[in-house]
Parts: sequence; structure tokens; C-alpha cells
Amino acid sequence: MTTSGRWQDDVLRELTAGPAAEVREQPAPGEARQPLPVRLPDEERPNPGRPSREQHTTGPVSRENEQQSAPHTPAQAPPRMANEVPPAPPAQAHAGTGSSAPGVEAASRIPATPPNASPAVPPPRQARLPMATPEPVPTLDPRLAIALGSPQHGDSLVRRSGRSLRKLTSSAAQEVAEESRLGGLLQQPVTTGRVIAVTSIRGGVGKTTTAALLARTFSHYRHDPVLALEADAALGTLPVRMGAQSVRWSCVELARILTPSMQLTDVTGYLVPVADGGWLLPASQGRVGAPLDVATYRTVTLALRRYFAVTVVDCETLPGEVARTAMDTAHARVVVAPLTAEGVGGTRIVLDWLGGLPHGALASTVVALTSNTPDAHLDLKAATAHLRETGVTLVHLPYDRHLAGGGPIMPDRLGEATRRAATQLAAETLQRAVRVR
Repeated sequence: MTTSGRWQDDVLRELTAGPAAEVREQPAPGEARQPLPVRLPDEERPNPGRPSREQHTTGPVSRENEQQSAPHTPAQAPPRMANEVPPAPPAQAHAGTGSSAPGVEAASRIPATPPNASPAVPPPRQARLPMATPEPVPTLDPRLAIALGSPQHGDSLVRRSGRSLRKLTSSAAQEVAEESRLGGLLQQPVTTGRVIAVTSIRGGVGKTTTAALLARTFSHYRHDPVLALEADAALGTLPVRMGAQSVRWSCVELARILTPSMQLTDVTGYLVPVADGGWLLPASQGRVGAPLDVATYRTVTLALRRYFAVTVVDCETLPGEVARTAMDTAHARVVVAPLTAEGVGGTRIVLDWLGGLPHGALASTVVALTSNTPDAHLDLKAATAHLRETGVTLVHLPYDRHLAGGGPIMPDRLGEATRRAATQLAAETLQRAVRVR
């Protein structure tokens, strides 16, 4: 007959190291006590995707190192209650290594546990890890953050007042209808994760800003997860524009950890959450290092697109190898062109190159024509007509005081024209990305 304390021994077996040793039947008076057959503990299998409490200080566990764990050690049998009657012994106890039950000599080496003593809990084994967990690195020096001051609004006070008056007229209904149409395009379902690559012919034209605007727009309208991936390791500023306070893991480290068995909750443990929604994976930790190679980029994008409906990639400038690979393999492309003569001329050359790529690359390309100064020296209509000769769609991103100030992008500080242009750019890009099989 089993007493009410039986369940306590079951709990102790779960809390101690693995399955406890099998307990033999209580000997009759005068009968010699039989040795206890021992069951070795099963191999511990830590989750390679979600960092545990120990992994936050030492790093995640890789799959290849799981096979190099410390050898099994026999577990000590937990104490029995004084009035407990143990069950009958099994015919054969299976060891954790797959061998038959150990003999009398092996079992006799297990020290006996006094009835009132606490069970000995073996110390946890430290797994061999491929790398240490990187330390968090601030994306912006605190002194520079103070120097930014209060961010300006994209529209001046006079323009905001005039917009408030226009909302009282009939044009407000047309704006609402257009926003509803674009919102429907942004919320259309996708069968598989869509990758959108953003690049330009040179730096300083608003490439990273455009990528951040796209990622924030997708996160605002969509209910499924959205990822902003930085593929520009040359001290890229995407984490700053996305509002990340610090970064830890980068593309290079994550490429060594990703496994097909990971779930979304495992992967997001290595990403930076964005305040307004979505996730961020930087290319570096804000230090000058080796550039991102094509193999690492392909590994990360092919693995992560299974978890995110839309992935916006902030590529390096053309003609970099990663940028060319991203433009060739993405579902849709955004080429950022400054509203200058040399910017429009160089972008036309890129569009002609895209026209020679397979998979209809030019048909799934959108040009974002940016104005980095309030005083444009190039006629917008002439520049637009020159680029539209290739058959691409153009969206003009006007000058915005908030974006020109640098620092984190705050959606509520964007100018009205900038917000509408970003929504249109995201809708046009996603519509072309969905068409690609």
C-alpha cells in the first residue's frame, strides 16, 4: 500500500538530475538487501534558439556542440519515506547509454542515503558554447543624443494650420479614400515571406532613411511580424533611425546559430524589438570590421524569411557584391535616387542594368526620388520623365525637416506629405513583391 507521501518522491525525482534510480522491493526480515539497478540520466538537450539564464552570460548553444556534452554520471536514488512500500523492480533497467542493467559491482558503489537526509543534487553541467554572448553596444553616444535636442516636426506650424483648414473641405474625403486604398494594399496576405531590397548608387542620399520608413510603415499596417535587416556593415545607421537604444547580435553571429528547428520566439530572442512594432537585425555592432559577405547574407535572409511576412533589407550601395546579390534575389527592389542631375543619371544606369537581369527584375522595381534640401535645383517633372522611360514606378519623397535632423524617426513628427509618400511607396513595393512567385 502506497502512502500519501509517494507523490513527494516523484517530485524529487523530477527536481534531481534526470530519471532517478529504480527502487527494488522492500526485503523481508532477515533477507539480504538486493543491490539497486541504476538508470543513467538522459542527455540534456538545451534549446538552441532561446537563450536561458546561463546563456545570457555565456552565449547560445550550437547544435554541433550538443554532442560534446559531459559524460553521464549515475544519479543518486532519492530517500524513501519511512512507511513507504516501494514497487516491484522491473525485469531489466535500461541505462541512458542504451546498455543493459548494471551489475552488482556498479550498483554497490552508490552511497546509501540516510532516511532523513536531503537528496544530493548534482551541479549543472556547463555546455560548450561556440561563442560568448556579445555585450550590448549603444547605437548613439549619450552626448550626441543630448545634442539632438527636441526633434522638429516635418511640417512648419503654418503648413499644419493650413492642413487643418483643408480637412474641413471636401478634399478631406478624397484623402481618406486614398489612405483606405493604400491600407488595403499594405494589408494583403502573403503566401511566403517577401524580401524587399533598398539600395542606391552612393551614400548620403536617404537610402537608410527610406528603408526605415518602409519598415515602420509595414509594421504600422500589418498584423504579422516585419523585420528590418541591415546588410550594410560599413557603420550603417539603420539601428539609429529605427530607434534602437543598443544592439547585441548581428548578421554574422546569427548566421552561425540559426537552425531549421527554431521557432519565431527563439529567433526574436536574438533581434532588437522596435518600439512601434517590428524587429531589427543590425549588420554590425557599430564598429569598423569585416564587410558582410554574400554567403552570410544568403544564409540569414533565406532562414529569416520563414518567420517574417515582410523583410526590408537596407543594402550597401551599388556596385557592392551584397547589394547586387540582394537586388537579384529580392522579391521587390527600391532604388533611392537623389533629385540631382548626377543622381538621376546614375540611377538610370542602374535601371538599365536591372533590365538585363532575369526574373523580371525591372518590373518589380520602384524608384524613390528624394529631396534632401528644400530648394531643389532639378526640375521634378523632367527627372521623373527621364526615369520613367525604363518603365519603373516613381514615388517622390519630399524634403522633411524631421528626417533631415537625423536621429530616430518618430512617425508622429513626420510631415503629412512625407507620411503619404512613404505609405504609397510601401504599397507600390509590396504590390510588386506579391506578384513574384
